[in-house]
Amino acid sequence: MPFEGKVVVITGSGGGIGRGLALAYADRGATVVIVDKDMDKARETESLVINAGGMCSIHNVDLSVPEQVVRLFREAADRWGRVDILINNAGLGVFKSPFDLALEEWDYVINTNLRGTFLCSREAAALMKRQGGGSIVNISSTRSVMSEPNSEAYAASKGGIASLTHALALSLGPDRIRVNAISPGWIETGDYERLREEDHTQHPAQRVGTPGDIAKGCFYLTEPDNDFVTGINLVIDGGMTRKMIYEE
Repeated sequence: MPFEGKVVVITGSGGGIGRGLALAYADRGATVVIVDKDMDKARETESLVINAGGMCSIHNVDLSVPEQVVRLFREAADRWGRVDILINNAGLGVFKSPFDLALEEWDYVINTNLRGTFLCSREAAALMKRQGGGSIVNISSTRSVMSEPNSEAYAASKGGIASLTHALALSLGPDRIRVNAISPGWIETGDYERLREEDHTQHPAQRVGTPGDIAKGCFYLTEPDNDFVTGINLVIDGGMTRKMIYEE
């Protein structure tokens, strides 16, 4: 297994896509560093990983607080001795009219999603540089290139993550650190069976996505043999961003 013995830090892994990633990497032999600001959810993921025979640790971190990010990577290095892969998955949104969105709400979204991604990447890269290399995957979104109303803070943060990715890829390339992004579309993290037929058929791929689809993308981008892949934004959306949609 290509990830056996690797240490993978996954932010926002208390639930949703992040939990799916944690379980998927643990299943392939990686040690998973579970990061979330909700410790109840983090402990649920921890139990699932351990019950499946995996190794992990949990860390209570609010990514909008720089000191907590620094502490996270210090603790991970002290516990496991290294960090091989970072997946910047954590993210949140405040969906309000731009006339009603408070500046504090804007700042919290940007500081968590975008600044948090930068700070985690910088701290992880410092460890990876000493180790001789590593891999970072930033979870952006198809909302970086298309939007719904009242999503300004979230869209701006995800667009920033996509741009941050190629900048970091150039800066960290000489240290053998690869940096890539994934832009998910509709990834259902709840009850998949409750989706309607039209939810699936509106996708060119004829189905709504699952966390497993994002895990497969992360495996591709972080597998050590794929060392010629850096600076890309892999769109995993069932083809929806290529679909022309007009109201009739």
